[in-house]
Amino acid sequence: MPAGGKTILHKHHLTEEIYHITDGSGIMTLGSEEFEVKKGDNVCISPGTPHRIQNTGNTPMKILCCCSPAYSHEDTELLE
Repeated sequence: MPAGGKTILHKHHLTEEIYHITDGSGIMTLGSEEFEVKKGDNVCISPGTPHRIQNTGNTPMKILCCCSPAYSHEDTELLE
């Protein structure tokens, strides 16, 4: 994700996700919480939980995203 970039607030009805931050730093929105994330952090996102991640650093943020079941556009609801 480029410096200053962010995802759209969204949720997945069936899919659980795990974000592993492999480089960079940012702010994670998870439900009503916001917290800082950095290289080496893991974030578990339960089905139905609104979430967004924003790169607040000056360099690209790299994220390994694992989804179970596999990601599906049909399971994704955009909230903005």
